[in-house]
Amino acid sequence: MIFNKKYKLLFLDPNVNEDSLHVEENVNIILSPSLYWVKKVSLPVSSLREVKKLLPTLFEDTIPEGTYSYSAYKSSLDSEYFIFAYEDKKIIDLLLKQNISMSNISSVHFAQSEFSSITNAMKINEMQSVYLKDDIVVLVPCCWIEEKGELDLSNITLSNHKITLKQFGHIVESKNFYGIASAMLVLIFMLLTELFSVSNTQEYIQNKKEQLFSTYKLKSTMFENNAILNKYMKIHNNQILFRTYLAYILALKLEQNEKMTFFSFKDNLIKVSFSGVQKDKTLHIISALKSKGIKLKDIYKNNILQLEIKL
Repeated sequence: MIFNKKYKLLFLDPNVNEDSLHVEENVNIILSPSLYWVKKVSLPVSSLREVKKLLPTLFEDTIPEGTYSYSAYKSSLDSEYFIFAYEDKKIIDLLLKQNISMSNISSVHFAQSEFSSITNAMKINEMQSVYLKDDIVVLVPCCWIEEKGELDLSNITLSNHKITLKQFGHIVESKNFYGIASAMLVLIFMLLTELFSVSNTQEYIQNKKEQLFSTYKLKSTMFENNAILNKYMKIHNNQILFRTYLAYILALKLEQNEKMTFFSFKDNLIKVSFSGVQKDKTLHIISALKSKGIKLKDIYKNNILQLEIKL
């Protein structure tokens, strides 16, 4: 880790054996060539946007398997581009190891873009140097280079070629992202279809409801209609109960001299009279009706048994 106070500039490389820094201010980062893959390519495309669409394909089968982000910028020649592949997580882990918070990072640059004009090799530690070969900034053992100087960041003016590290990009791999996105689109389509179906069903029910109200001249509110329904349900239940009680009365087994002489039904009250009933023989009529669950009031007078049954 090499630090330049004037520019608040750090050179980040995993093989630099420096004491960990506790950075409490914004800094700019230059990534060592060991932290990214770079190619110089010539492509028959007219815009950088078109190039970026091709980056995963251009690096396919040439870099180790991993979760990569990609970047590119145009070289000095019209049809040539520098293209990059890098692992966000690998860089972020190294920054955390050096006690550098992501909130303190102002910008991140490749050594390729910031050292593209160096003329001599620059030593970054006791074992490694960077130098320019065929327009590519490479990292090599120091023993390969006879003439080399120390890496000096004081004269570096940062370019506009920078990247933004994805702090959570490694959680979902790019190749899986499209599958997840497709599944979400299918789910959204299904939900919209279901919503459309429910909406149509609600509209159909509402139309049927309006037709029903109009045909049977129902009230405008369900409260009023429910009140009417309860009224007629009570009448219906009383009618069923009346018919049941009447059937029990008509089914009574009377003695030879006994007969029903009076029957009336008014205000939910049944009145019935039996003549020719001996006082000590009233029990068989009353007991037969009570056994059916009928509550009644009985009056005996002059051989006539009068019963009142309230529905």
